[in-house]
Amino acid sequence: MKLAERLNCIVESKTLKMSKLSRELSAKGFDVINLSLGEPDFNTPEHIKEAAKKALDDNFTVYTPVPGYLDLREAISNKFKRENNLEYASNQIVVSTGAKQSIINAMLAILNPGDEVIVPTPYWVSYSEMIKLAEGKPVFVNAKVDADYKVTAAQIENAITSKTKLIIFSSPCNPTGSVFSKDELYAIAKVLEKHADIYIISDEIYEHINFVGKHESIAQFEFIKDRVITVNGMSKAFAMTGWRIGYIGASKEIAEACEKLQGQFTSGTNSIAQRAALCALTSDMTPTYEMAKAFKRRRDLVLDLMKDIPGFKTNLPGGAFYVFPDVSFYFGKTFGTNTINSSEDLCMYLLNSAFVALVAGDAFGAPECIRFSYATSDDKLVEALKRIKEALSKLK
Repeated sequence: MKLAERLNCIVESKTLKMSKLSRELSAKGFDVINLSLGEPDFNTPEHIKEAAKKALDDNFTVYTPVPGYLDLREAISNKFKRENNLEYASNQIVVSTGAKQSIINAMLAILNPGDEVIVPTPYWVSYSEMIKLAEGKPVFVNAKVDADYKVTAAQIENAITSKTKLIIFSSPCNPTGSVFSKDELYAIAKVLEKHADIYIISDEIYEHINFVGKHESIAQFEFIKDRVITVNGMSKAFAMTGWRIGYIGASKEIAEACEKLQGQFTSGTNSIAQRAALCALTSDMTPTYEMAKAFKRRRDLVLDLMKDIPGFKTNLPGGAFYVFPDVSFYFGKTFGTNTINSSEDLCMYLLNSAFVALVAGDAFGAPECIRFSYATSDDKLVEALKRIKEALSKLK
């Protein structure tokens, strides 16, 4: 069977691959602790689920407008103003089937074949593959754990060429939990100000899981705002991963381009999920704040337990729900006749020996690291780190 060549330019998501392997082991009766997926272990708050039930009773069961219901877009507009001091009118907002679709919409609207996209690393796994699908070329700019995994404005400036069309990053970051400060974003914005043809996708899906204070958006700087596509969604802050609601705020031209593309892909987003999202954005945020407190406690728990594991080098994540240690200390070590040559080897060893599922760092552009998601219970985290410590102690 001859399939499309574009399939050869992308790889399977390694987060989904590890989760699949975890499920397969579990199905065989093994007690696997899955720390591979970035999914809150909380239930969607009751008032949001009630809004969805009411939407069914009110017969919100027909096709929806391509960019989203007007009242939801107005609520998103108010959210941007209230929480981020950003002015996006309702016609500058497009609601999509998850923030992932929001990002690929924007890329397809912006990139031409051969355009370069600056990707600070470590990065979320899908950025590079989306760029390739849009026929662009990812240009990676590396940051290490000693720099809190944050690239500098100077590094970005050095990566810019005549072919650069876009930069994409997340803050708080998946997989590192790093959070850009206002001053750091301003420095990056001043570099990009000098290059009027470069767009910015700012992935802010972890906005509310922030342990360092006020969230900062790069679109706050008026001198580049028209070139920023601010991406957000409902999955992380409201424990609504399965509802699949993402959105952008952007210039009217980019919003219209994304709407045009979406109209030929998925059309309007699920009606019931949109009504639930409207409720979430216009209701009490207490459940979100409580989730964030729990994630901060879990972060501190994991970091404290990791102190007892030789060779793990970590930063202090300022948000999200991941720890991303440098584990290169273990490269070259052996178990039986096998050698750990990479973070993927280490992840497979820990999956099969400790029954803990993690994700290798090469999926995020940092092959010396592995990603821990601490979006699970304290008891499971304690048990997982105990198993990992024991398994690593057996390496020679």
